[in-house]
Amino acid sequence: MNDSPATADALGTPTASRPPTPRESSWAGFAAGALGLAVGSLVAAITDVIAPFDAVGTAVINVAPGWLERWAIDTFGTANKLVLRAGVLVVVLALAALIGRVMVRRRRVGLLGVVIVSTLGIIASVAGPDEGAGAAVPTVVGAVCAVLVMRVLLRPRHVEIPGRSRAPLGIDRRRAVVGTVGTFAGAFVAAMVGDGIRRSRVDDYRDTTAAALPPLDPSTGDDRPIDIDAFAGAGVDPSTPFITPIDDFYRIDTVLSFPRVEVASWRLTIDGLVDRPLALSYDDLLAMPQVERAITLCCVSNEIGGPLIGTAVWRGVMLRDLLDTAGINGDATQVFSTSADGWTCGFPVAAALDGRDALVALGMNGAALPLEHGYPARLVVPGLYGYVSATKWLERIELATWDREGFWIPRGWAREAPVKTQSRIGHPRNGERIDGGAQRIAGVAWAQGRGIERVEIRVDEGPWIEATLADDVSDDTWRQWTLDWTPMPGRHSISVRATDKSGDTQVEQRTPVAPDGATGHHTITVDVG
Repeated sequence: MNDSPATADALGTPTASRPPTPRESSWAGFAAGALGLAVGSLVAAITDVIAPFDAVGTAVINVAPGWLERWAIDTFGTANKLVLRAGVLVVVLALAALIGRVMVRRRRVGLLGVVIVSTLGIIASVAGPDEGAGAAVPTVVGAVCAVLVMRVLLRPRHVEIPGRSRAPLGIDRRRAVVGTVGTFAGAFVAAMVGDGIRRSRVDDYRDTTAAALPPLDPSTGDDRPIDIDAFAGAGVDPSTPFITPIDDFYRIDTVLSFPRVEVASWRLTIDGLVDRPLALSYDDLLAMPQVERAITLCCVSNEIGGPLIGTAVWRGVMLRDLLDTAGINGDATQVFSTSADGWTCGFPVAAALDGRDALVALGMNGAALPLEHGYPARLVVPGLYGYVSATKWLERIELATWDREGFWIPRGWAREAPVKTQSRIGHPRNGERIDGGAQRIAGVAWAQGRGIERVEIRVDEGPWIEATLADDVSDDTWRQWTLDWTPMPGRHSISVRATDKSGDTQVEQRTPVAPDGATGHHTITVDVG
């Protein structure tokens, strides 16, 4: 890199200028990009629109191939969104570092790079449900901020030429470091302020959703309420309470930021192939006969023995009652539902009318439906995996034919997804070291819609031994089981299998979760001391 011609400052001291080194320019771009992202998020928080960061992440989810999404869920489980955020951050900051490096020599090319990246962010932001042109503002402000800061950090620096010794010129690295570090500090402050505003707004919104639902009143047609505390005695697995606490209930969805629904203006639309389209308010639904049902939900991405399953007491309106009111056209074959964030899924009409307790749920475990689990309303359909049925933040139910495809179907998942008969060992844990003497093996088994008839345990390669089943609450909930065991010292493998009330025993052969749920026996290994 050649030095610029020498000049003199006001005191006559010889000076020269030199552009930043490639390393310095990369760091300058990196810092300016971080500041741009943080400022964009701050502006989004202030104006209450989707943050550019979340918009890009959501766009990635929407365009990612099915195999990549399956890999992310299988590998990272409920942390997949955190990993996605980290990945988007790394890519954007890497592009910013590259733009900073290019900007030193070819400013127009660097600015073109900023325009391209910003345009992608704008498109992702305005494409979100209920987002308008205002959603582009945070990206524009962040990009302008990044460019201005980048120009300051990348401008040539004047340095004094040492005396007659003609020692090599050097960049004023102290100023470069101070400028870059200061930019990072500004980015951190902006990010924290924006995050604080966003968290405060979400907390305020969550508080409004936590209001107690009116009590069930059997005299008005409501069912008798379920005594959730009565289920405490059903817990025979020390690691798995029969009713899953809300904070422990698994959550798998495609949103990076919660849809915030104005409940006063929210309507549940039921239309499509119906005789009488409906538009129901939250109060309309509350005024209808309410029921409470204990129902186990599980995710199709749950690996054998995995944690993506839970049981809750759901409160709401029977879906079949709503569909009867709307009047189903004879051509309808699919119940196709849409979330406030644009997510879609569908299941056979027969599943809503065959007697199972499919609900438009408004409450969970005695409280209003939490924001994380779909406030103000969601679908709960026993016996089906959630990716075809469990729409959260529900806005529309459309009676349709099978030509409509939900979010996951084009990504390689099965159209129809009945829950498979499965079981899990919860105690002891895999790899645990236990004492000799009397022990208890415990766990849960499930076959929603069919119920559990029998659970068997096999230790090492011995015979299958029938376990003791806990009370059968309903065919739509998991069933807990135990087996007393006095082991010999050493290492032992323990396997479990379940048989449902239709007589089908769960499949031994291991298969992956795609396209319609994993199969195989859950097996653990323990060391007896």
